[in-house]
Amino acid sequence: MSRAFVSYCHVDEQYRAELEKHLSLLKRQGLIDVWSDHRIPPGGDIDTHISAELDAADLIILLVSSDFIASEYCYGTEMKRALERHQAGSAKVVPIIVRPCDWTTAPLGRLKALPNDAKPVVKWPTLDDAFVDVVQALRKLLSSLPQRQPSASSTPGLAGPAPIAEVAPLRPRASSLALRKEFRDIDREAFLDEGFAHVRAYFENSLEELGPRNPAYEGKYRQRSEHAFTATIYRNGEKVSGCYIRLTSMFGGSRQVGYSGSDDANDNSFNETYSVDADDQSMYFKGLGFSGDRTKLTHEGVAEALWNMFTERLR
Repeated sequence: MSRAFVSYCHVDEQYRAELEKHLSLLKRQGLIDVWSDHRIPPGGDIDTHISAELDAADLIILLVSSDFIASEYCYGTEMKRALERHQAGSAKVVPIIVRPCDWTTAPLGRLKALPNDAKPVVKWPTLDDAFVDVVQALRKLLSSLPQRQPSASSTPGLAGPAPIAEVAPLRPRASSLALRKEFRDIDREAFLDEGFAHVRAYFENSLEELGPRNPAYEGKYRQRSEHAFTATIYRNGEKVSGCYIRLTSMFGGSRQVGYSGSDDANDNSFNETYSVDADDQSMYFKGLGFSGDRTKLTHEGVAEALWNMFTERLR
């Protein structure tokens, strides 16, 4: 069994929890035990436990984001020690890029990052898509690491960083320790606004790139208001596809992203809508179901779903 240490900024807690869920099968198969600061017992010295576990880990996972890089503890302490051990060959360090950030020129930039092509987790259609890719890569890596039996020694004391032999033994525990989170209306509104801004940028950039890649085609993005835009595709000067996307409230309910398959549609016309929902760990977009799509979608996922509806007749 390999020991894994997860270094993350607490702003990215939802991604740590999601990663742990996706690592469940590896844990059940006895291939990995995952440690993060959640396992520090009440009254335990934080620095001592973290230092000991960092020095004991076979695999050190860095959940990289702008907040991770901005954190003196994550970047200046945990990452520094992790890279020292990686350089010495005593541990493997794997960065997982959870949110877009300027990381490639940092010291960890020389390491191969996950998910595939270092595409940030939030840029995948769903978190499941991203973490399945991550876990499959980690499974291959674990098969190349030396396996060891749990030690029977005691928990580190408070006198300073403990050597590897003094790290607490791997004890039986639940495979998931994530507890339910509560998302307020203000959290959902922020998620919706951020998602719509992402959709708007996704369409504007994609339409701009459409012509250079497809000489017979031209894309037009038109802003109707702060919360509404149309997209149109022309082939040899003739309109072949259009849509109208906006933030709207259906029947006086909460706001959602509305899609109409015509750039001339009125505000009461919909082919699909995406609202914000949440499970016990994270928020996501969910379609009303007109298109048959009920997947839990990230910002990137809902933008991709809308683009696919918009271009379906052209593919």
